[in-house]
Amino acid sequence: MKTTPEHDERIAKLIFASVFPHYVTKVESKGRTKEELHQVIEWLTGFDKKKLQTLIDDKVTFETFFNKAKLNPNAKLINGVICGYRIEEIENPLTKQARYLDKLVDELAKGRKMEKILRTT
Repeated sequence: MKTTPEHDERIAKLIFASVFPHYVTKVESKGRTKEELHQVIEWLTGFDKKKLQTLIDDKVTFETFFNKAKLNPNAKLINGVICGYRIEEIENPLTKQARYLDKLVDELAKGRKMEKILRTT
């Protein structure tokens, strides 16, 4: 499934702070912790808790969020389907990065081992 320019623009302009509470709710409702969520986000983006909170407080868009990120070199190992899109087929880099994050949050919520989520084994 190919993303449309409108879809890509909608993701770019989405405020990270508006989505983050949904990530927290999703993982906590499945027995995982906010700390584990922070660990996953830090692995993907390089943002520690303090920097992440600053970005949330500043109400940055996903575009700004990922422009400031230092994406983990192993992020390219994240694949599969999320939100109806096969990650490895997404052409827009920002949309792909946002779906990387969605996929990691989904894996965390589904109880996957942290070593697998962080692509260390």
